[in-house]
Amino acid sequence: MKRGKKYVEAAKLVDRATLYDAADAIALVKKAAAAKFDETVEVHIRTGCDGRHADQQIRGAVVLPHGTGKTVRILVFAKGAKADEAEAAGADFVGAEELIPKIQNEGWLDFDVVVATPDMMGVVGRLGRVLGPKGLMPNPKAGTVTMDVTKAINDIKAGKIEYRLDKTNIIHVPVGKVSFTEEQLADNFQTLMDAIIKARPATLKGTFLKSVTMTSTMGPGVKLNVVKLVG
Repeated sequence: MKRGKKYVEAAKLVDRATLYDAADAIALVKKAAAAKFDETVEVHIRTGCDGRHADQQIRGAVVLPHGTGKTVRILVFAKGAKADEAEAAGADFVGAEELIPKIQNEGWLDFDVVVATPDMMGVVGRLGRVLGPKGLMPNPKAGTVTMDVTKAINDIKAGKIEYRLDKTNIIHVPVGKVSFTEEQLADNFQTLMDAIIKARPATLKGTFLKSVTMTSTMGPGVKLNVVKLVG
């Protein structure tokens, strides 16, 4: 894979053999980000879990103290008073069955998070094949299947992110933008790591966090010292 000149220059800043402290990693990621847009700072956590076992699945959500820096578009599946409540709370789209053909047949996906009241999950379930692979399916563990739609919307707008294992047992999550201060990124990163360390499955034998890498959208990865994160 051929890398661009900017990436090659940025990669020189990072010593691949070094495991960095969180503060040093954040400073490096900010320094190495050379794109013309405000890159997202991402964390990739390789775990020792085996997601094929239900008792080793990790899925949850956490509100980052400084948000993600991204404007999130929220779709709420609700009816009656709950639909009114969702609109009042600032949901971008609110609807019920009438949205099914729009999403299924027209490929409408102009939203980033889906929230649903429990009574609507039968309807939302019909969209499983579309929403599931994109990670958009509402889930009680992530707080997106709830009767308290106002709290769900407020949390998401405040910077709530969802984390879950992918097929290779890695968790990928954004922790802010390159334009954030180092302190803001450090707060967000620490909040995320605290939540993930707490989410360690009780049945897991051996190492939980195998590696933690921080990177910006277009920048090189910076590996963190996992021992210090867990200690």
